[in-house]
Amino acid sequence: MPSSLQLHRAVSPTATIGCHQKQAQPTPTATLTRFFPLPCDVSVPDTVATYHIHTVATNQCCSAVVQSIDAPVETVWSVVRRFDNPQAYKHFLKSCQVIVGDGDVGTLREVHVISGLPAACSTERLDILDDERHVLSFSVVGGDHRLNNYRSVTTLHASPNGKGTVVVESFVVDIPPGNTRDETCTFVDTIVRCNLQSLAQMAENMARRDQK
Repeated sequence: MPSSLQLHRAVSPTATIGCHQKQAQPTPTATLTRFFPLPCDVSVPDTVATYHIHTVATNQCCSAVVQSIDAPVETVWSVVRRFDNPQAYKHFLKSCQVIVGDGDVGTLREVHVISGLPAACSTERLDILDDERHVLSFSVVGGDHRLNNYRSVTTLHASPNGKGTVVVESFVVDIPPGNTRDETCTFVDTIVRCNLQSLAQMAENMARRDQK
């Protein structure tokens, strides 16, 4: 059952969790901060929220995007869990090839990006695939791009009416030289938001076909 987020509970003696708009600045004696990037007005189950607590260094940024989808969780999850086929709804990707593994945790994929973006390809590792809790996480481990040490976590849970799905995707990434924290977060937020809007359209179309 969804519960209010405990946005200010302590995680360690030198770190706290705060709202996205109020990211705590590390003290001189602490170079890492435990950060929960969801907006203060978003309420998610504790079992989901814990996956979105990120350890953020001073040269990194962290953010999250929330998307409501008018389709059952299982329908949405059937698309999200396909680590081998992210281009099904991520329209900035041109192709994907699994280079190591068979879809389990530890699998590596190489994705190629459409032209026009400041990237060409990315090598990504599947870190979490939890079919029971509907959690997928991956890390970028190589490639030709500017998003170094990128880690994404996507979780799904039922909407309050029990008929739809709420998708939360959070990330942490290095801030490229010459860019600010806000610029980096805005750039990645825009891509993630476009991806989740595409996912919503795809899953809702699937749900309508299933109803017929």
